[in-house]
Amino acid sequence: MLVNIDVSGLEVVCAAYLSQDPILMDELLTGKDIHTDNQQKFGLPSRLIAKVLKFRILYGGSEYSFAKDPDFTPISTSKEYWAKAIEAYYDKYKGIRKWHNKLLQQVTLTGRIDSPTGRYFTFEAKMGRNGLEWPTTTIKNYPVQSLGADLVMIARITLFNRMKAGGFIGKLVSSVHDSIVIDCPEEEVAALAALAMSSINDVPKNFGRLFQKEFNLPLKAEVLIGNNLGEMKKWQ
Repeated sequence: MLVNIDVSGLEVVCAAYLSQDPILMDELLTGKDIHTDNQQKFGLPSRLIAKVLKFRILYGGSEYSFAKDPDFTPISTSKEYWAKAIEAYYDKYKGIRKWHNKLLQQVTLTGRIDSPTGRYFTFEAKMGRNGLEWPTTTIKNYPVQSLGADLVMIARITLFNRMKAGGFIGKLVSSVHDSIVIDCPEEEVAALAALAMSSINDVPKNFGRLFQKEFNLPLKAEVLIGNNLGEMKKWQ
């Protein structure tokens, strides 16, 4: 059978950790439904739109991108409308705004960004319509995506070592973005699902041990099981 482990809200957790935005951190720690809350606060028509808006702004989306996107044009084609929505987002998450500005300033001065795990990324300004321009969406995207990859890597290695120590027959067969997949006999499903959950939950502790830096947010996961990817059901 397949056991699929999805890390819950990985990119949001990474953005909250990197920015240390107090509002977003509190929402994660208290388990608030962030997207529904934002839908109401920003006056958006649906939770899904609020969710997409959050991630797009997180990665540097502009009012122009919203005004021209077919998924958003039924709401408004006005750049001014979406500029107000973006401003409302930054007014709520002032720590995200401060972090984004810090990233752009750092790249402008040094041409690079350093990750808490030791990765670094270099950037170059290229000629655009208004002269030399920095790739702002990439600058805002890379730190979150790279940290997410490192957190899942920690979980995957922890899980592999625990499976090996436990003498399980099951094997790790895939890992994509925030997902880890195990193929195992039916009799190992419950034990491996529990082992996978504990490996995800222990990421903050292992992050601190590996990098000598506190990871002050929890990491959670959802586990699905099934005979194949078309028959996956949530494991309780």
